[in-house]
Amino acid sequence: MVGLGTIVNVVAIVVFGLMGLLLKGGLKERFGEIMMQACGLAVVFIGAAGAFEMIFSVDGTSLTSGHTMLIVISLVLGGLVGELINIESRLDRIGEKLKKTVKAGNDNRFVDGFVTASLIFCIGAMAICGPIDEALTGDSTTLFIKSILDGIMVMVLASVYGVGALFSALSVGIYQGIFTVFGVFIADFMSDALVLTLSGVGSVLIFAVGVNLLRPKTVRVGNFLPALLVPVIYEAIKYIPIFG
Repeated sequence: MVGLGTIVNVVAIVVFGLMGLLLKGGLKERFGEIMMQACGLAVVFIGAAGAFEMIFSVDGTSLTSGHTMLIVISLVLGGLVGELINIESRLDRIGEKLKKTVKAGNDNRFVDGFVTASLIFCIGAMAICGPIDEALTGDSTTLFIKSILDGIMVMVLASVYGVGALFSALSVGIYQGIFTVFGVFIADFMSDALVLTLSGVGSVLIFAVGVNLLRPKTVRVGNFLPALLVPVIYEAIKYIPIFG
């Protein structure tokens, strides 16, 4: 069933998030702090592993590197565009509107929980490749695995940030739903090289999210989101005969 994986993913975030809220009620501040540090270290590790997978490859018995300049250009151009339109601020405003809608005015960490969880769950390669694979083959395995990973992560985030982390389920549903709907149409364009570069740039941003979990507001990750468009534009240019 097309869309089943995303539905399961959304439900997992809500269910595990509720478990995290129950944990939050009996969690002392110092335990919440160590759990946030553990979460930050895990996200940093996941982001670094994904970035290294893009940059390094094994050629026979030697280790070679590539795509470094594409990552640098993506981050520079994406950061400039994101800063120009101030995506981070817009994400915060969406979080504030949700906060008012659910009458969570006294929850000072609602917006941080919503934005942080949304970035973690939507930036990674699985959020892109999973819906496309499901749309083309009907195989939801990737999204089922992602559901488990997101569930564990949101349980930790909800135990620290509160109910705001649960509302990342809306971001995941919309984001992955878009890739599911358009999966068939963009499948021919989603070459292995594009998936690799998208994953690499996304992994760098995930690494930055992990840094923010360890040291809040160190990197304005939301303003770097346009960096994900640069590999797509680069791949599209290659289809133009004069450049191809």
